[in-house]
Amino acid sequence: MNGKERIQAAFDNAKSEGRAALVMFTTTGFPAIDSTVPVLKALADSGVDVIELGVPFSDPLAEGPTIQKSNHIALQNGTTPETCMQAVKAAREAGVETPIVFMGYYNPVLAMGEAEFCRRAAEAGVDGLIVVDLPTPEAGPLIDECDKRGMAVVPLLAITSTEESVAAACERAAGFVYCVSTLGVTGVRDQIDNRVDGLVKVVRSKTDLPVAIGFGISTREHVARVSSYADGAVIGSAHINALADGPAESAPQRSAEYVKSVLPGTKRVPVAK
Repeated sequence: MNGKERIQAAFDNAKSEGRAALVMFTTTGFPAIDSTVPVLKALADSGVDVIELGVPFSDPLAEGPTIQKSNHIALQNGTTPETCMQAVKAAREAGVETPIVFMGYYNPVLAMGEAEFCRRAAEAGVDGLIVVDLPTPEAGPLIDECDKRGMAVVPLLAITSTEESVAAACERAAGFVYCVSTLGVTGVRDQIDNRVDGLVKVVRSKTDLPVAIGFGISTREHVARVSSYADGAVIGSAHINALADGPAESAPQRSAEYVKSVLPGTKRVPVAK
């Protein structure tokens, strides 16, 4: 089973259990390099369906203060793209079978070279990539390299995306389609923008891939709201806050506790929109 198939299987498994998939983001090297693999294992063991593993970058333009700070600390800790790949390899050796998708920015990929980055990522056990600042019209060469290795390139779509741009992004998408629930950067918010419902409908008219919603999701209630009409809920900043709320040594326990608090929201129970 290749990376694309593993991601699809994770969403299919969640659907068969009557729930949406829970996708959880964590930053490599945060709160400490040594905590990354234990956190990955905690996420997998706690029932997370897909893990987004952040590749720290100095200019994370789509991130709010929480994930920006985690990037900064991770870089101070000495985290590099190689560190990220080593973490995935170690997690696989520790028995983590949950799909892992690198999430980051194009500069580190370009600096290493698309072919080399994808080769090494695939060898480490990475199932896909989300490259936040790589527009669809320019993503072809990277998608080609991922296709050779069975890895997914997951597109990001916004509530301002036109039908034409949605169609173009979905044409070569794999794994799932990531719909951004709000205008602006990542971060914890009080409520989800209702306009994302319309985006999900447009995406579903263009592809059969699972649709996940992220940016601003932090509570069980948010997850329940998203799970009533999408295939997955993505959480980032709230999980990073949980990791930051104490010593690095106990970060995996806080990660597991946070997952336990939101996981019930994935059960498919229709809620008022």
